[in-house]
Amino acid sequence: MPSKLKFKGEKSKKKRKHADDNEGTGDGPSHRRRRGNAAADEDDEMWVRPDNPLEIRGPTFIFHPSDPSSLCVTFDATRGRVVLTSLDKDKDKDKVKTEEGEDESNKEKAGGSEGALTETPTDVAQVWVSTRVAGSPTINLRTGVASAAGSGETKFLSCDDHGLVSAFREARGPQEEWTPIILPDGMVAFQNVYEKFLGVDEVAGGTLALRGDAEEIGFNERFWVKVQSKYKKEAGEEERKKKEGVSKVKIDEAATNHTFQAWGAGRSVVSGGDKLELKKAHKEGKLAEALLDRRAKLKRQVPFYLYPCNSSSLTLRCSDRFC
Repeated sequence: MPSKLKFKGEKSKKKRKHADDNEGTGDGPSHRRRRGNAAADEDDEMWVRPDNPLEIRGPTFIFHPSDPSSLCVTFDATRGRVVLTSLDKDKDKDKVKTEEGEDESNKEKAGGSEGALTETPTDVAQVWVSTRVAGSPTINLRTGVASAAGSGETKFLSCDDHGLVSAFREARGPQEEWTPIILPDGMVAFQNVYEKFLGVDEVAGGTLALRGDAEEIGFNERFWVKVQSKYKKEAGEEERKKKEGVSKVKIDEAATNHTFQAWGAGRSVVSGGDKLELKKAHKEGKLAEALLDRRAKLKRQVPFYLYPCNSSSLTLRCSDRFC
């Protein structure tokens, strides 16, 4: 069985024993709670297909339904190159094919959507990290593993004006921008800044490689894309909030003062000024400044006096003995 994919910087969860489980039964409340949390984590890490371009974010798995086996867009960290690897080879390494497995493999070789539903990455090098600038239709594809060549940092997938696809730049620019286009059958086409499409092409020697100079979307320019379920849910939540509109900001002066300025025993004191000033400041976009001014007026003003001395010098004294 393939091991679980882990990315650099991802914290591993420590296993702890709980004493409130029923002995020998495993039906205690904490056991059921952990079982529910594990199921939720599994659902969040499931690989699903995006329904719209905004859902392509986070870890992204891109592969082409080639014949006789699907080809995955992979980053070779040793050589620092973008290569196409067969997904069937990974399956052969992980398990011995049974008769049922051979039947499933034949379905996948046919290039149907049934095979696309079951394909998942088996190596971190097969995963790209999609990021986008807020409000932009384009995305950037960053490698999931660091390159062994050069500075050892992660790289961005780019395409030049000649259609050469590479991943050797650590900074994003116009050539690192890709516009995903969701096709009616659920597949995805990627358009670069030169309005050309990413595709699989046969190069010298009969090998297959990625090119970015296709004028139209054909079979070679169609890719299956999968993202993790939790990122798809996040995109849906953001879209839902935009449609519903931004909720009205609740002006809670007491809670704000309790957070930033509280007296003994956590006592909150609010200004006696009119609340209309706050509403007016909220409309003008100056609510934070207005709350800060009101809090500043609540602070204790300690008077200072100047007392003359015999040495014709002035001494600064405070009238409050607690200063």
